[in-house]
Amino acid sequence: MTKAELVERVADKIQLTKKQTETVVNILLNCITEALNAGGKVELRGFGSFRIRDRNPREGRNPKTGDTVQIPAKRVPFFKAGKELREMVDD
Repeated sequence: MTKAELVERVADKIQLTKKQTETVVNILLNCITEALNAGGKVELRGFGSFRIRDRNPREGRNPKTGDTVQIPAKRVPFFKAGKELREMVDD
């Protein structure tokens, strides 16, 4: 599902225009992004949680040349599905 498809489905269910619904979806995504950027976590009960994980620096390989390259440490977003979501997907 794309963001546009999500906006369309939500707009149909709550009787808002697509433009209004797109604004709501964008605000929600921005709030999640800002919380993660500030080092926090976002927990949506029954759905899952978003966190930031720190990756250590490591050695990698350039797939074209096979040369060893250093990959720097970085922070990456991580999503862990909640129990209810896992159970619904598992059916």
